[in-house]
Amino acid sequence: MEYTVQKLAQLAGISTRTLRYYDEIGILKPARINSSGYRIYGQAEVDRLQQILFYKELGVSLDVIKEIVTSPSYDGAKALREHREQLLDKRKRLDLLIAIVEKTIASMEGRIIMTDKEKFEGFKQEMIDDNEAKYGKEIRAKYGDDVVNRSNEKLKNLTKEEYEEVTRLADEVLATLSEAFANGDPASDIAQKTAELHKQWLMYYWSEYSKEAHAELAQMYVDDVRFKAYYEKRPGMTEFLRDAIYIYTGVTK
Repeated sequence: MEYTVQKLAQLAGISTRTLRYYDEIGILKPARINSSGYRIYGQAEVDRLQQILFYKELGVSLDVIKEIVTSPSYDGAKALREHREQLLDKRKRLDLLIAIVEKTIASMEGRIIMTDKEKFEGFKQEMIDDNEAKYGKEIRAKYGDDVVNRSNEKLKNLTKEEYEEVTRLADEVLATLSEAFANGDPASDIAQKTAELHKQWLMYYWSEYSKEAHAELAQMYVDDVRFKAYYEKRPGMTEFLRDAIYIYTGVTK
């Protein structure tokens, strides 16, 4: 089947303005323009739109989505399998949070006793599951199961205060990175502060620090689209973070 902008927008549950914007930025071009000047979309475009919406649901930025779906090596069937795994992991995390909420309600109603540790165990497990879903395969291949398992165990044993601090640091890294990127110099004070904050955040997961491992991780952020999606709020931001960490650690490319 073929669709006009209006019909495809209705089918997908998005606005016609969104489809026109996707055309403008080159992420989803129509199959053709008909004699009346209307954009016409075919099956290939329908399939690509579905993939775009899947990636958006998983929190991937449009810049990164465009890089993925327009790559010559892009494999639609493989991407769907990855979407399925990520959505199943997301459902698992939601089920865990729902269980925590239900237990907390029961505690507030006096039906059970819930310790402060229990109130945060689910959130810590969610962080572990999220990290495993996004990066587990690559990290385990690079550093080994023992290192990753020790990191997960360390995260599980965080106190309430430590959990709040690692969460705050993750947000501060992104905020400071954005400010540093606007500055444009990975050697600037604000960029080096970003690298230092990133190290502080890492040490809630790592049992020991290595400049070489820090630099290798920064390069992995650039090389793998799943890592890159987290930091790439604007094009080039992940490479900027890597360069800042290279300077911070003194490790050359």
